[in-house]
Amino acid sequence: MTRFEKEYFQPLDFTGEQIQRYWDSASRDFEIAEKDAFREVKFSYAYQALIKTGIALLAKAGKVKVRSVPGHHIKILEKVSALLKDPDVLTIGNVMRMKRNQDLYSGGEFISDKEAEDYLKFVARVMVKARRRILS
Repeated sequence: MTRFEKEYFQPLDFTGEQIQRYWDSASRDFEIAEKDAFREVKFSYAYQALIKTGIALLAKAGKVKVRSVPGHHIKILEKVSALLKDPDVLTIGNVMRMKRNQDLYSGGEFISDKEAEDYLKFVARVMVKARRRILS
């Protein structure tokens, strides 16, 4: 059983419509990542899709709302990794998070075309696994 720390998560029983909106938002971000030619846009939207997929999964499977506090992205990745029984979600997701933070706070991070494509494929795989749980 996954434990949800109260400093990062608030119990909430979501409606199906609310969960669907979370999923739709994640799907839109993924679609932008998939179609855009700029690797930075591809990477940023793929990361956003990963986090939003996590939020949707936690709303459905954990019946929790994520609190916007320092460290909440790491907690999202941890819980999604546990729920999907996929350690790559935490490992690769955390690398993506760190690259995003370096880009935001340290004057930029170089993402190659290959990295952007690899991250996009990773997020697609996670979304396929999560989709079954979210939309069931």
